[in-house]
Amino acid sequence: MLSGEKALAAIIVMGVSGSGKTSVAEALAKALDLHFVEGDALHPASNVEKMSQGIPLTDDDRMPWLDLIGAEIAAAIEEGRGIVVSCSALKKIYRDRLRREAGGPLYFVYLEGSKALLLLRLSARKGHFMPPSLLESQLQTLEVPTGEPGVVTVGIDATVEGIAAAAVEALAALP
Repeated sequence: MLSGEKALAAIIVMGVSGSGKTSVAEALAKALDLHFVEGDALHPASNVEKMSQGIPLTDDDRMPWLDLIGAEIAAAIEEGRGIVVSCSALKKIYRDRLRREAGGPLYFVYLEGSKALLLLRLSARKGHFMPPSLLESQLQTLEVPTGEPGVVTVGIDATVEGIAAAAVEALAALP
């Protein structure tokens, strides 16, 4: 378990579509007894429509969405409660914006997996607005967060519970 300041942490579970952000974020929130927010639920309808049509989002599309996520995190921090949010956070400028908007310590769990595994997961998913055809654009957009402060990387080739447990362990090991 996390202790001290990290016990009331603000954590973003990030990665490309199909990496398991929502499932892992929910399991992580449950393991740490923190509030969970599905970042995709905060997308404006125009973003969901674009993605449903297989059109990648632009930075201009994403910024208002990132600000909404940042506001959720800031409110949790201000209220003294921990929060786990699922959010792709593919670019460093997105993560930096989330850090700024959060207004307090923010940790990231980067879910890393092979393209083959991601495609397999996306192909098996039913009823999601993000089509497998957008995986390539997400992989091209992704700026891996290696070396950024407060970031841990966890492989996705395990069960959801195993991935969440690995995330808890990695977060606890951060300085």
